Amino acid sequence: MRNNQVRLNCGIAMPVIGLGTYSSQNDRETTELAIHMALKLGYRHFDTAKIYGSEPAVGNALRKAILDKTIEREDVFVTSKLWGSDHHDPVSALKQTLQNVGMEYLDMYLVHWPVKLKPWACDSVPKEEDFEELDLESTWAGMEKCMEMGLCRCIGVSNFSSKKIERLLDFASVTPAVNQVEMHPIWRQSKLRETCEDYKIHVSAYSPLGAPGNAWGSTAVVDSPIIKSIALKHKATQLRLPKTQSLLQIMKVALQWGISKGSSVIVKSFNKDRMKENMGSFDLKLDDQDFLEIDNLEQSKTMRGDFLVNQTTSPYKTLHDLWDEDI
Repeated sequence: MRNNQVRLNCGIAMPVIGLGTYSSQNDRETTELAIHMALKLGYRHFDTAKIYGSEPAVGNALRKAILDKTIEREDVFVTSKLWGSDHHDPVSALKQTLQNVGMEYLDMYLVHWPVKLKPWACDSVPKEEDFEELDLESTWAGMEKCMEMGLCRCIGVSNFSSKKIERLLDFASVTPAVNQVEMHPIWRQSKLRETCEDYKIHVSAYSPLGAPGNAWGSTAVVDSPIIKSIALKHKATQLRLPKTQSLLQIMKVALQWGISKGSSVIVKSFNKDRMKENMGSFDLKLDDQDFLEIDNLEQSKTMRGDFLVNQTTSPYKTLHDLWDEDI
């Protein structure tokens, strides 16, 4: 296994750096071009979801590369996610995803949130009347069926707290291979990482830079004076860096922090220079003082999930209900 991969509890290897394909514009052509560029730069892990609207673009770009013999299907790792409106039938949902991407199987299929919605509720922000009572045991049985049928190689979860992971394990026949969650130097997920390590569940970090380019994101990571000073130290130069180069170095520090914690990172940038620098994160080595300084940073969660909380129909009346002790 190469050092840029991690071995999952289901036995397969997953590239440590993945390209996220969420885009508020859902521009299919831009996404396809970005994936072709990413393949040239060495990316082999691509992350999508039904709710992103990017499954067709991801599939089309990868199929073209396979037909061109740029890659083999076995060379790439494709992840997608079960939206809340499909909890009643994960098998049918995954079959639709496979149709969208034009593939026979996914490498990873995740439960996107521990939230069940009515079958017609396909908006990224559910309405109050869209929520249903979560029956996670039934949902997970459907996920296990997907794996049994060969529709995916591994199954996992996303946005699950430590407590929700442990509840799932009370009845799961298959332990989740991955828990994909927000994780970065300003939201370090120490407790969750410990819980997942206990059960050999790999933690995959979305928004590893704090999602500064998204409407719901934050610049707290890239603007942190501590992270900036660490980035400057590792640049090993007294010269004043151009602003763009300084930002790229900051990004590498944040990504290397996550990788050093044993996590994979799902990066979202369609900018060629940033995509290239993200892949260069392996070259940077943080020292003990760097980790200590980052561990002392004040924490702040970006993806809070307020849109899944209400007092009437959601199973989560408060953010604490959604995240338990992990917030």
